[in-house]
Amino acid sequence: MKWLAVLLSALLLLPSLLLAGSISTDDTGRRALSQPMELDKAQREHFANGRSLFKQMWVISPSTDQAVDGLGPLYNRISCAACHPGNGRGRAPDTPADAMRSMLVRLSLPGRDTQGGPLPHPAYGDQLNEQGIPGVPGEGSIAISYQEIPLFLNGGTAVTLRKPSLHWQEARYGATDGILTSARIGPALVGLGLLEAVPEAVIREWEDPDDHNRDGISGRINRVRDVETRQHRMGRFGLKANVATLRQQIAAAFSGDLGITSSLFPQENCTLAARACTLAVNGGSPELSAEQLADITLYHQTLAVPEQRNRDDPQVQYGQQLFRQAGCASCHRPLLYTAADARPELLGGRTIAPYTDLLLHDMGAPLADGRPDFEATGSEWRTPPLWGIGLADTVGDQVHYLHDGRARTLLEAILWHRGEAAASQQAVWAMTVAERAALLAFLRSL
Repeated sequence: MKWLAVLLSALLLLPSLLLAGSISTDDTGRRALSQPMELDKAQREHFANGRSLFKQMWVISPSTDQAVDGLGPLYNRISCAACHPGNGRGRAPDTPADAMRSMLVRLSLPGRDTQGGPLPHPAYGDQLNEQGIPGVPGEGSIAISYQEIPLFLNGGTAVTLRKPSLHWQEARYGATDGILTSARIGPALVGLGLLEAVPEAVIREWEDPDDHNRDGISGRINRVRDVETRQHRMGRFGLKANVATLRQQIAAAFSGDLGITSSLFPQENCTLAARACTLAVNGGSPELSAEQLADITLYHQTLAVPEQRNRDDPQVQYGQQLFRQAGCASCHRPLLYTAADARPELLGGRTIAPYTDLLLHDMGAPLADGRPDFEATGSEWRTPPLWGIGLADTVGDQVHYLHDGRARTLLEAILWHRGEAAASQQAVWAMTVAERAALLAFLRSL
């Protein structure tokens, strides 16, 4: 496979990459991340069904519409769109008094469960559910406060970073001593089917856990449990690459965020401490049918990827050059390709520009959540894709960046990079004002 690395390295030097029209969109408006790929008639029908499920406000059982009941007993939000407005990213609360509208908090105890994953808390499970249906108390609430960190970059540019801290405000199911917490905003959802179609061998080709080439980058895969096959395999979804398949990622969100059961997660999200939860009426078994899960999976697989904008702008081209020179492309790889036999068929044999390697990287102490997830340590995160990031502010209102939304701008997000990305962060710090403007113009073109 060494020939592949040589080929990819050569192609990385291309000034730009045109996505095939059938999987991309030139929409730059509010719905830029909500457009379908070029689908056939049957696929369009399933896509529309999936979109309806994504926007659906789920209701408590029993209801007159059994297709959309089953919310809870414990839950965070009543729709998928609440955390992913317009299929884009969420935001963090700005003050301790603000609600977590598009954010959740992962929970666990030190150690691992029997499958090697995070060890759930016996009373609170692996995710804080703030809400409960009538008769079932929500688990509690956590607030976020910030420490401001003023910085002055080369050229006199002033930036204020905000370092978050989580604080339990209310804990209704017992003591919270020893619980590990990790706040997460909803990520953007475009291109997920294409990322799933990238051959595992390609991703493994970039692994260098011991940094044998001495470039300071030591990406590695996360081995996680596939709940359908009951085998361990490479993770590629989730902020720590802790989920193997898109289908499982979607079903897990229905279970954890909405309290909706499926064939993958047939049990209600109740713990032994939540007796009222276990006695609550459900919306069927499972509450999300096989057809519904298939439709919403196809919806996520076939959301079109925004085409790069202003690619002929000299400032954007210079910013792309600086992006490579700063070493950002070592992890945010501009070029991937999908397997020829990928499904749905239109995803196969594609050359794509997601700007990720889908590997875990140690991002240093400032970004660490201290919460391991399968083989990912508390300071490791999967390289997030950058495609569509330049439209984040167009699609959403006051969106934030990084896993916990601490960054309010792209520049703030860059300045939080440490660990394997420390050299790139320092390169951006040392840039002139004009160079940083060009770099940000390139990122906004994606």
